[in-house]
Amino acid sequence: MSQRISVKASGEPKAASKPDRVTIAGPGTTPAEELSWDYAPAPERVKVEIARRCGLFIAGEFVEPSEGEHFATVNPATGQTLSEIAQGSATDVDRAVAAAREALPAWAALPGKERGKYIYRIARRIQERARELAVLETMDGGKPIKESRDVDIPLAAAHFFYHAGWADKLAYAFPGRSVLRTDASGADSTAERERVGAAGHRLRAPIDPIGHRLGEPIYPIGVCGQIIPWNFPLMMAAWKLAPALACGNTCVLKPAETTPLTALRLAEICREIGLPAGVVNIVTGDGRTGQSLVDHPDVDKIAFTGSTDVGKKIAKAVAHGRDARATGEDRRIGSESRSTQKSLTLELGGKSANIIFEDASLDQAIEGIISGIYFNQGHVCCAGSRLFVQESILDEVIVRLEHRMKSLRVGDPLDKNTDVGAINSKQQLATIERYLDAGVREGARLHVPGRSARRADLPGGNWCRPCFFTGVQPSHVIAREEIFGPVLSVMSFRTPEEAIQRANNTPYGLAAGVWTDKGSKIFEIASKLKAGVIWLNTYNKFDPSSPFGGYKESGFGRQGGVHGLRAYVRG
Repeated sequence: MSQRISVKASGEPKAASKPDRVTIAGPGTTPAEELSWDYAPAPERVKVEIARRCGLFIAGEFVEPSEGEHFATVNPATGQTLSEIAQGSATDVDRAVAAAREALPAWAALPGKERGKYIYRIARRIQERARELAVLETMDGGKPIKESRDVDIPLAAAHFFYHAGWADKLAYAFPGRSVLRTDASGADSTAERERVGAAGHRLRAPIDPIGHRLGEPIYPIGVCGQIIPWNFPLMMAAWKLAPALACGNTCVLKPAETTPLTALRLAEICREIGLPAGVVNIVTGDGRTGQSLVDHPDVDKIAFTGSTDVGKKIAKAVAHGRDARATGEDRRIGSESRSTQKSLTLELGGKSANIIFEDASLDQAIEGIISGIYFNQGHVCCAGSRLFVQESILDEVIVRLEHRMKSLRVGDPLDKNTDVGAINSKQQLATIERYLDAGVREGARLHVPGRSARRADLPGGNWCRPCFFTGVQPSHVIAREEIFGPVLSVMSFRTPEEAIQRANNTPYGLAAGVWTDKGSKIFEIASKLKAGVIWLNTYNKFDPSSPFGGYKESGFGRQGGVHGLRAYVRG
């Protein structure tokens, strides 16, 4: 006997783990005979120990902040405090930079093969502690456990594995340049040492027996200050640290104040695998800590991932620092002024276009829309937050999208059934609510499929149901500004030329997606889109060997692949 399967909304869940109800009925059955059930709760059962108070990781040891100040990191799904985190001061940043500077000569002189071994051990240890790290990432950030478990932690390990392989192959990454070779003691076997500004001990270009230079050596850039966001804490740490370490740099990492816990576990891993003291230092804190790192005169490079507004301030500060050094005005207490310029890479915000043509596979495209905007509650810099649909299929796409969104389960991030977790902080939830109000006020129509209210009725925590707007105009604030939440703006187009024009009508240039069954059309459209990363018939797919980054107000520089290595060597 054939059966009919339908999905019915069971109303607002009373608990964070309660999802939609599935009803199965055979032909001719009465409502009383229908078999119904709810998804059973599937909580993650691994218990993770979290210290009541966490310190700073400087020179291979956990130390107390110099000013004794701490702040709470909170579980966004419950509102409960997880731990008290050290607030790093300018003095603490100075200690961390000094430790990195001291460790630089020995680490840079270490043969690439040996550096690779350390990086490989970090990757293996992340794999071994993957379940613990996934639970911690979910508790601290609010994302569903299945995303932390299946995406964030594996990709973090993959980046360390990938760059461990590059550590002894840098000559292949930079053709025409040579790798400095050292003997077993770490001393240069081909040239004398010379002291050069910010890079610490650098080596002259190797010379062959008859006096010919073999090419400009590959020098590490020096001490790297790295500031990461709260949406992918461990993965962003891996994106920043792995290439820097592979190229022989030392690092001071500043995690986001709302999600510091996995970065501090990474510090534990660095100590477990015997990474030399000072090679990686982790200083927690708020924006004041980040500013101290950016302004520090003994930092050779700043790598920042975060909002465009903050990125502009960092760029201005770095430019001002260069001007000060050029005029001899820069002075540091206790040491002489450094003569080098600070390097900078920025990976900033986006308002990415996801373009669906009438000849696309709609079932596939609908899944691409879902993963493009509702993955990680929309807390993704490259989220496909502007959906452009060819006018002839707009109505059908809306119907299919609403149907698919009714099956998304919002709730306890530690439940393996959950599709959309908690918003990272109360401040971010307030920002999302402000944009939702603005969209309605400007005349767009808000859709919250399967629900009558946009706020999820769940106990405690920060909740926002996935939703989308129709009737959006390019001038609307929800079509122009990055919301960083589970909010989609749907617009239409008639011709490929119009799609390209509307997609490029933004100050951002981070990512885009194109959906069509015509290969020639895909490459033609992609070649005209002004975005750093373009996905074709897919979305939000990442690989360590593939460079990621944008241009315009989405920043400059690349992370991943050979391109990502270039930001961590001189010249």
